[in-house]
Amino acid sequence: MDKAEQTMQDNLLKNTGKSLSEWTEAVKALKFEKHGQIMKFLKEEKGLTHGFANFIALKTLATDAGSFENKDDLIDSQYKGKEHFRPIYDQLIADISKFGNDIEIAPKMANVSLRRKKQFALLSPVTKTRFEIGINLKGQEPSGKLLPSGNAMCTHKINLTAIGDIDQEVMDWIHKAYQNAG
Repeated sequence: MDKAEQTMQDNLLKNTGKSLSEWTEAVKALKFEKHGQIMKFLKEEKGLTHGFANFIALKTLATDAGSFENKDDLIDSQYKGKEHFRPIYDQLIADISKFGNDIEIAPKMANVSLRRKKQFALLSPVTKTRFEIGINLKGQEPSGKLLPSGNAMCTHKINLTAIGDIDQEVMDWIHKAYQNAG
C-alpha cells in the first residue's frame, strides 16, 4: 500500500468511524456488481464524499492498482492491445532511471507515475495510436514537442507514436521536470 492509499484509509476511519474492511464487507453483502452502483449507494444512502465512495468501490471490486499483488502484472495490463508501445515505456524507464536513485516508479491502473518529492511525469499508452508523457512544469510555456496538457494531473504533455520519437528534446523536458520535483 502506498502512502496516498494509507492516508485515504486512515482518513476513512477517522471521518466515518468505519474501517475500509468494514465498508467493503457491508458493500459486498449488498451484491452490487458495478462500480457506479456502489458509488451511488455510498454517496446517496451513506452520505460519503465522492473520494471515499470511489475508494471503497475500487477496493470492494479489487479494480484499483493496489489490488494487484505484482506491479509488473499491473503494467502488463496497461499494454494489453497496445503491446507495440511497451518498448517506449521500457526505454523511457531505462533512460529516466539514470537521472538519480531517488525516483519512485508507481504503477496505477492506466499509467505509471514517476515521483521524487512530488510527481514529475506520468507515462501512459492512452490510445492504440498515441503514447503520452505527462510532465509537470508549472509556469513553463509550451514549446517544440512540449504541449499544454489539459489534464489536472500534469501541466504539459508530449505525444509519442514510436520509439524513435524519444529524442534529446523529450529527455531534456523530462529531466527538467525531474529537477523541479526534488
